[in-house]
Amino acid sequence: MTPLRLPAGMPPWLLAVAAMASVQLGSALSVGLIGEVGTAGTAWLRLSMGAVIFLLIARPPLRSVRRADVPALVGLGVTTGLVTVGFLSALERIPLGTAVAIEFLGPLSVAAIRSGNRRALVWPALALVGVVLLTEPWHGEVDLLGIAFAALAAVGWGVYIVLTQHVGDRFSGIGALSLTIPVAAATAAIVGIPQAIGHLDLGVLVTAAGLAVLLPVLPFALEMLALRRMTPTAFGTLMALEPAMGLVLGLIVLHQRPSVVQLAGILLVVLAGAAAQRGGRRALPEEQVLAAEHPG
Repeated sequence: MTPLRLPAGMPPWLLAVAAMASVQLGSALSVGLIGEVGTAGTAWLRLSMGAVIFLLIARPPLRSVRRADVPALVGLGVTTGLVTVGFLSALERIPLGTAVAIEFLGPLSVAAIRSGNRRALVWPALALVGVVLLTEPWHGEVDLLGIAFAALAAVGWGVYIVLTQHVGDRFSGIGALSLTIPVAAATAAIVGIPQAIGHLDLGVLVTAAGLAVLLPVLPFALEMLALRRMTPTAFGTLMALEPAMGLVLGLIVLHQRPSVVQLAGILLVVLAGAAAQRGGRRALPEEQVLAAEHPG
């Protein structure tokens, strides 16, 4: 099977933006399935369907796996499973735009820390102010458990970016995802199967398969391809667009209307991410450079 490569001339940021749009649309459309099989059940079904799809379209690179690769592959799979369960659990309790803004603190922190500039740490702090405006704690209606789930997803998403880039550099195409997504599905299954059992029917399975294309199949493949050509700093800060996407899709799909203060919070989060951007295009890994210079 021919490895899937970044199309010639296509900017990696475009792949990253397409991945973000797919993530947010998949998240918004998952709300109905959450009502039927629960958050963990939805995570397990989506990841399981995604694992099947990846195994069908990408050959697992088992012969290329070295012992030193196993911790990163397993770590990426477990992290993906935890992020999926955590984010969907947050989505059940707090608005999509708020959940995405909190989750974005993870990638933004990675961007700031990896930039090597202490002054860059001001941007996660600014984004945190935006998150406070989004949650409006002074109203006394803060869902602390929902925020905790979103914070767990934030930590996991930061780890996910670093591990995805590492794994993507080791394996060509998207074959590695046929190894990591089954691990993610197994991780989510621990709490997902007990939650979903008894609620499964053909309609639920078809819905889960459709959602799996939007998330994880399409965005995870695009992210892995993009991160081969972008630094974690560039990718993490580009994700500043994601809270805005979450807000718009939350409004359109879920009819979640933010207040003026919450809109200001989203604006601060987006500005923090945009301000943190400092270049960030990576050189191709050595083996990809050689392949580009000597095609075929």
